[in-house]
Amino acid sequence: MERKCHPCNEPIVDKKPPCPLQCMSPKCQAYQKKAPIDTSKKPIVWILGGPGSGKGTQCEKIIAKYGFTHLSTGDLLRAEVKSGSDRAKCLTSIMERGELVPNETVLELLKEAIEARAADSKGFLIDGYPREKSQGIAFEKAIAPVTVIIYFEASCETLTQRLLGRAASSGRADDNEETIKLRLKTFLDNNDLVLAQYPDKLKRINAEASVDEIFGEVQKILDPIVAAAAN
Repeated sequence: MERKCHPCNEPIVDKKPPCPLQCMSPKCQAYQKKAPIDTSKKPIVWILGGPGSGKGTQCEKIIAKYGFTHLSTGDLLRAEVKSGSDRAKCLTSIMERGELVPNETVLELLKEAIEARAADSKGFLIDGYPREKSQGIAFEKAIAPVTVIIYFEASCETLTQRLLGRAASSGRADDNEETIKLRLKTFLDNNDLVLAQYPDKLKRINAEASVDEIFGEVQKILDPIVAAAAN
């Protein structure tokens, strides 16, 4: 009698590739046999912070010191679109309609990028992801548990002023105070739900300090993690 995988109802397979729907149910033997990333040796770090929090600058410094693989969902999407693949054509169509790329597709790109670099990477720096509670849950289910979350925290007033300054220097008239405040509210509402899921893994850093002071706090978090992974 053919066995079915719950909840996708596809036939259970005993070897790769996994079930067609990639349901990742713990009852699916294909999923069970897929080797997870060993985060004790290759840490996964989520870098979160509002627009203007300076997380991009800190990512550069983290990469320079620790040699982590830096993955940004925006970069992955742009690279995929340029690839000319069938998926790229689908993404282009979605973007041309002004719609959001489905979370499943973004996660798929992240997973593929991590698996492609898993053998040689010292760790993974996931920049600006997850943006929603469901994305964090899906990431840990499909890829691996996050090791630590570094959140660069700044007041709305500070972020607004930084973004207004950035808009003035770049000539972007659409980045006015009203639109910036709306962006920040959307970010904070979603981000609070993400952070609430990981009280034991969350590390908050004051993003209103100097760049070097902030990186000093980052090193206090990452140095022991990297040292443990090297043993």
